[in-house]
Amino acid sequence: MDGAGEPIPLKNIELQTGLKTTCAYCGVGCGVVVKSDEQGAVSVKGDPNHPANLGRLCSKGSALDETVGLDNRLLTPVIDGTPSDWDAALNLVAQKFRKTIDEYGPDSVAFYVSGQLLTEDYYVANKLMKGYIGSANIDTNSRLCMASSVAGHKRAFGADTVPGQYTDLEMADLIVLVGSNLAWCHPVLFQRIVAAKKDNPKLKVVNIDPRRTATSEIADMHLALSAGSDVALFNGLLDHLERAGKIDRNFVSEHVDGFDDAMSAAQATDLTVTGLSAEVLEKFYAMWAANEKVVTIYSQGVNQSTSGADKVNAILNCHLATGRIGKPGMGPLSVTGQPNAMGGREVGGLANMLACHLDIENAEHRHAVQQFWGSPAMCREPGLKAVDMFQAVSDGKIRALWVMCTNPAVSMPEADAVRDAISKCDFVVVSDITAQTDTCELADVLLPATGWGEKDGTVTNSERCISRQRGVLPVPGQARHDWRIICDVASRMGWGRDFSFDDPAEIFREYAALSEVAGKFGKDFDISGLKNISREEFDSMEPTVWPISEAKSGGRFFADGRFFTPNGRGRMLALTPRQPQSEKTDDFPYRLNTGRVRDHWHTMTRTAKSPRLSQHMAEPYIEVHPDDASRLGLAPAALAEVTGTCGRAVLRVIVTDRLQQGDVFAPMHWTKQTAPTGRIDALVRAFTDPVSGQPESKASTVQIKPFGAAWYGFAATIQDINPTTDYWAKAATRAGWRIELADQSTPEDWESYAKELFGFPDAQVSTVIDKGRGIARVALLQEGRVCAVLFAAREPVAVTRSHVSALIGGSGGPGLLS
Repeated sequence: MDGAGEPIPLKNIELQTGLKTTCAYCGVGCGVVVKSDEQGAVSVKGDPNHPANLGRLCSKGSALDETVGLDNRLLTPVIDGTPSDWDAALNLVAQKFRKTIDEYGPDSVAFYVSGQLLTEDYYVANKLMKGYIGSANIDTNSRLCMASSVAGHKRAFGADTVPGQYTDLEMADLIVLVGSNLAWCHPVLFQRIVAAKKDNPKLKVVNIDPRRTATSEIADMHLALSAGSDVALFNGLLDHLERAGKIDRNFVSEHVDGFDDAMSAAQATDLTVTGLSAEVLEKFYAMWAANEKVVTIYSQGVNQSTSGADKVNAILNCHLATGRIGKPGMGPLSVTGQPNAMGGREVGGLANMLACHLDIENAEHRHAVQQFWGSPAMCREPGLKAVDMFQAVSDGKIRALWVMCTNPAVSMPEADAVRDAISKCDFVVVSDITAQTDTCELADVLLPATGWGEKDGTVTNSERCISRQRGVLPVPGQARHDWRIICDVASRMGWGRDFSFDDPAEIFREYAALSEVAGKFGKDFDISGLKNISREEFDSMEPTVWPISEAKSGGRFFADGRFFTPNGRGRMLALTPRQPQSEKTDDFPYRLNTGRVRDHWHTMTRTAKSPRLSQHMAEPYIEVHPDDASRLGLAPAALAEVTGTCGRAVLRVIVTDRLQQGDVFAPMHWTKQTAPTGRIDALVRAFTDPVSGQPESKASTVQIKPFGAAWYGFAATIQDINPTTDYWAKAATRAGWRIELADQSTPEDWESYAKELFGFPDAQVSTVIDKGRGIARVALLQEGRVCAVLFAAREPVAVTRSHVSALIGGSGGPGLLS
């Protein structure tokens, strides 16, 4: 919808009953049924007929209805901080990009896009940059989560092909989880494994992770290997498989190259670097060898490394050597972090790829795509990957930047440097659903985009299943779909005829037709069977696994030994283990691992709206081993100051033996808006894998010391605030907000301080103050109702958070502050 309009109250929304769509979060790709009651309130449940989840949903998916309100939504274009209109904003974007290209060349501009875009959005962005602007400077935040998997697949298989299916989980006899806290990051797949284990008591699960996580609860073995030693671990497995006589000699001789060199490298590997005993290694290796039906699931602990591609190939080597690939119940499975990371891979959303798994470096591929598009200027070489892209922004080589549906000022490594680079870029456009992100604050132009529940198109999950994401809510205000915004800019740059799409079905048809070109080159990605899909068929499209063509439909790859390399053979690689690039020193003696929590997503632009999700982990934290905590003088629930070579954070301390001595863990979700000292990616070095360009987000080094707080506080309030304390972190509640506080100086007058903090200068006040003990409790009331409460003490405040939060909006009464 292009017209302006007032925000639509959620209670007035009328929805079709039981409309099917797809979840907005991880790459599992769960089906969701959205309903509304007679009052128009939205509810969600799992789609029992969707093959990914069979009705299951995780905590985030179950709370989708709590995240669709219009609070904090960006509802109109904004130019230089002032609300504008679409014509002015689009004209300015097109003019600035055109002028920059004319003066400095096509490589002076860049798009940084997102795995949360729909495939149709991704496709037109890729088409505009690579085929019309003529640069490959389009990269995606998926670079941060699965680029190493892409690189590993291409090296081994000749294409970025996921061999298996989710049903392999129910068919396996052994599931090996590597660098994956599946229970928190892909909960529905975890639930499927739990159910499979219950149905098949013989099914064994091995969890390989330096930390003991929630995933370890179902594991028959937990291998707490040393950080970054996965290549050594799987090289050792390959050597064991040879000695145990488990190599599939026929499969290797007929279908695989590189076996001898890979085996020589494996036999030369020093396994002591894994930190695991010979007995533990032998038990794991024997289990892998004894069970033919092995599924190896791997995720960020493998990918996010300066040797990430090698880790992937070390895993693939073992499956190729044994022929345990592409058959029911066996094979490697990369699980992606975002809802459409796979769709982005398919359309060439990465800077080093063309659409439909074609290769930028291949002149025939480039010519074929340009001929298909009829485009004026085709990129001739790979563009800048994410880390290099923002370095080029900092260096002034990229002068116009368009960020779509992501928040790199928080999520990129060395986030402070990235923030500073964006702030000094000549021209920055951000299209998003909210203006309240660290990146949006740096933009010259903000473009209001649609979000989950409003968008209409397709996504592809980790098992290659294409599903529909359907618009079930009215488009609010002046928001537009991302594909429409991109096409509008392309039109104003002079390419209107080639971007004159009327709906996402038309884009999908073009994209499916282009995949037929890829199919003729012998590529894996071919959905040409859908190239003539009608709008009605697109609207009713059921979840479908690609490929979808005359040659092949759905199913698994590589059981027949046919790969997508030039000679049709799979490739094993000779791999030498490498340590993480960040080295521990006396100044930075701790290894920082970063990741996600169960109930939050990326930088929380959606999940932070949900009081239910915010209850799980309400503030940023750092996990520290008890021995390290004792040595550092860190008490449980105190605050720690964590410093790296490129940034600083203040985090709540959790003392736990879930991790190894010398290792620490911190989640990556918090931002300037929710906890300004909790931006953990400011501490992560921008070291990248030389093959994939993926940053090493799990092995930076830091120093840690107690944060010298004069007082700690917990507050609840009816209205949103941004405190000026040295530390704060806030989370939504049913009645307002809860806030953790700490500062290095103590207020003289707690009553006045509380009134100023909460913005209620005329409120009635109830206090309990004990200066001797350093305790202050202040309640503010307006018209007989509690509008804010503050509990402060010299030590971390011991109070039931849910009880204090529940006081807000009530009448108070005796015992209010007891």
